[in-house]
Amino acid sequence: MKSIDHPIFQESIRYIRARLGYTGFDDIEQQVLERLIHTSGDFGVQSLLKFSKGACNAGLSALRAGAPIITDTYMAAAAITPMASRTLDTPVKCILDWVPQNNDKGVTRTALGMEKACIELASEFKDTKAPIFVIGSAPKALITLLDLIAIDYLVPNLIIGMPVGFIGVLESKKLLSEAKINQIRIEGNRGGAALASASVNALLRASI
Repeated sequence: MKSIDHPIFQESIRYIRARLGYTGFDDIEQQVLERLIHTSGDFGVQSLLKFSKGACNAGLSALRAGAPIITDTYMAAAAITPMASRTLDTPVKCILDWVPQNNDKGVTRTALGMEKACIELASEFKDTKAPIFVIGSAPKALITLLDLIAIDYLVPNLIIGMPVGFIGVLESKKLLSEAKINQIRIEGNRGGAALASASVNALLRASI
């Protein structure tokens, strides 16, 4: 880890680990938790963090197989790209790149971008290379993704679902919790691009 982690980061993780004690998480889940606490400065995130069974291992396998990372915002993409470049050189894209200039559908840009992205990605990436979706800001994009999964349009290898805010956030997370898909999520109204990005960066760290 010396090649990619600053000594201060390593010291911070040792402090966090000592404060946490036993969590009941497996090794990779623990690394995700530690990264989230480091990013937020808040140990309270532990009680909100949920993993579906085998989610982290599914994410690791997908990353090692060359699966792309798809984000809901450019902020999240910018936070992930440096770690992706230093580890597996994983491609990182944002759904906003798929939004047409003229949006006459009356839906949010992120929802439309998710729909267009999934149409393209469903044919381009399948099985072990199916995308990892990182949602930190856009509950409508998460709901659109889950709707497409429900009709077997595509099956992502992993969803990191951590939209932040109030409108549509709890609904989107409830739908995610009910979906039979590999997932890492933060319950309640908390979340954001920084936390969602920190989660996938923890997996990228663990992948090498």
